[in-house]
Amino acid sequence: MLLKDKVTIVSGIGPGLGQELAKLCAQEGARLAVCARTASKLDAVAEDIAALGLATEVLKVPTDIAERAQCERLVAATVERFGRIDVLINSAYVTGTYAPAAEADLADWRETMGVNLFGTMNLIQCAVPQMKAQKRGSIVNVNTKVSRMPMATLGGYAVSKAALRMATTQLAKELGGFGIRVNSVFPGWMWGETVEKGMVERAKAEGTTVQALRAQIAEALPLGDIPEDGECAKAIVAVASDYFSAMTGGCIDLSAGEYMPL
Repeated sequence: MLLKDKVTIVSGIGPGLGQELAKLCAQEGARLAVCARTASKLDAVAEDIAALGLATEVLKVPTDIAERAQCERLVAATVERFGRIDVLINSAYVTGTYAPAAEADLADWRETMGVNLFGTMNLIQCAVPQMKAQKRGSIVNVNTKVSRMPMATLGGYAVSKAALRMATTQLAKELGGFGIRVNSVFPGWMWGETVEKGMVERAKAEGTTVQALRAQIAEALPLGDIPEDGECAKAIVAVASDYFSAMTGGCIDLSAGEYMPL
C-alpha cells in the first residue's frame, strides 16, 4: 500500500478527481481527512469509502480554503485526531467565469486567485509547521494543463494556476531542508462525472453526441483517449507517496501526451 498508515489530507472533495483521490488514498492505506465547502459531498465520499470495507478512519471537515481560519481548523482537527500530517493533496479549485481576458471581470479573477493560489497557500502554510516538527511531509498541488496550454476564455483560471506552479517551486526550494517535498501535477482532459455533464450540454448545443465529442478530443491525444479521473488519481497518489521520495519541485503532466515539455 502506497500510503499505509500515512495521515493524508485531501481538499476539494466532490464528483470527479477529488472523490477519486479520497477513495484511492483509502485503498492505499491512508488515515484520511477530507474537506470541501459542502458537507454533503463529504458525507457522500465517506459512504463510498465505508462501502470499500477497509475500516478506513475518515475525518470530515467542511472547509472553504479561501478562509484562513477554516484551514487552521482543518489542520488542528487532523492533528488532534491522528497526531500528525504526512501528506497534503491540494485538489480544491474554482474555474471562475469564462470570458476573454481583455474583457474579463478582474474581480472574478481575484476571487479565482483567492481559491486556487491563496486558498491553497492557506492550507499549505497551516500544515507546514506540523510537517516541520515531524521533519517529513509530502505536498502535491493539482495544477492544470491549461496553465501550460492556454485556452480561450479560461484566462483567470490559467493565470491563477500558473501562479500556483511558481509557488510550488518556491516552496520546494525552501522546504526541502525540512524533509518536506512539494510537487505539481498537471492533468488535462479527465473523463468522469463532471466532464461528462459538460459534454452532454455541449452535445445538445451543437447537435451532436457525447461519443462524437469524446472521439474528437481523443483524436488529438497521443494516447488515443481521455484518461479517467481515477487514472489521474493513481499518478497523483504515487507522487505523494515514498516511491517519489527523490523528487521535489517536480512537474508531472497527466494530459495523455497532449502537452509534452521540451
